[in-house]
Amino acid sequence: MRRIRSFRSYCAEHGLIEREELTLERANRFIGWYARRQNLDPQSLGLFRSALQSLNRVYHGMGLAPPDWRSPRPAKPPATPLLAEYADYLLRHRGNPQVTVHKKLQHIGKFQGHLIQAGEGWLSIGLTDVDAFLVSYAQRYSGSHVSDVACSIRCFLRFFLHWSGRIPVDLSEAVIAPVQPRLERPRRALAWENVQRLLKAVDRSTPMGLRDYALLLMMSTHGLGAGEAIRLRFDDIDWEAGTLSVVRPKTGTAFTLPLLPAVAKAVAHYLRDGRPSGTPTRHLFVQMKVPFGPFAASSAIRHIIAKHARAAGISGTFLGSHVLRHSHAARQIDLGTLPRVVSELLGHRDPESLSAYVRIATETLRDVALPVPA
Repeated sequence: MRRIRSFRSYCAEHGLIEREELTLERANRFIGWYARRQNLDPQSLGLFRSALQSLNRVYHGMGLAPPDWRSPRPAKPPATPLLAEYADYLLRHRGNPQVTVHKKLQHIGKFQGHLIQAGEGWLSIGLTDVDAFLVSYAQRYSGSHVSDVACSIRCFLRFFLHWSGRIPVDLSEAVIAPVQPRLERPRRALAWENVQRLLKAVDRSTPMGLRDYALLLMMSTHGLGAGEAIRLRFDDIDWEAGTLSVVRPKTGTAFTLPLLPAVAKAVAHYLRDGRPSGTPTRHLFVQMKVPFGPFAASSAIRHIIAKHARAAGISGTFLGSHVLRHSHAARQIDLGTLPRVVSELLGHRDPESLSAYVRIATETLRDVALPVPA
């Protein structure tokens, strides 16, 4: 509050409208002015910036529409007209989301840089140019990343250069990428007793703890992925029927799960005593800071899991946003649930995807293990 009062005095002295000054750029200008007046180092005044950003959120929560704290970065246009045309093709004809288009353009841009260094161009490209690029790339990056880049190059060669008549020969079928064995590495999961430790470590005496407990209990009990959990809305819960409607983000597959009593109780407790009142979104789980919006990405779930795992004394590099989903699948297999049922509960289009979870169902694997000779 002391820092905000200093900011308000600054606005009054310079005839500024406080709400309009609540941007990162103008906050830095205020910090520079304050540092000169107090003979201080601006680098030591970072808490002023945090205070003004909090004030910006308060104005948002009050519905007073302050400017965005940080102006959104404009999307970087494709480097060449050819790549701009390819981006338009991916968006309009292939239906790729913007993030996928950006990734493919990055891959093609790096390949184009390789061609320029070799004195080649798109119209004179040969298979040896593609091979040389992928071989050099494989010396610096993982096999999965090189395969992803090779896929982008293959798409560019086939669907754009050849089919558009820019090059006479379709080189795409000859593009060779590192072989990635299907499900080469098993999913990372927690032992079920560690899942229980994780849930017990959540402090449910705070609103944030109520939210985290309901969220983690729902994910571990129903096998939800992070993307499914952060998209849940009020309309997805049928309290009378005791059901939960879920849509898989990747496939668009919709399915209905029974809302188990323990999960329903935790969610109801969170909605009654934890979820901020007056929240402007109908998303079930929201951020606990003004303006109380929905989670922007799955990475927020990863941070929540890691936070409570530390409190529970659980460590590991695999504590990602999907670890509870994988743990749920392994638990179901250990309990003897039919693989087809588990696959449907997880929303898989391909039943063979379940084989990745079989490899982490340790109790089941113990039962089928062969005896060790004496």
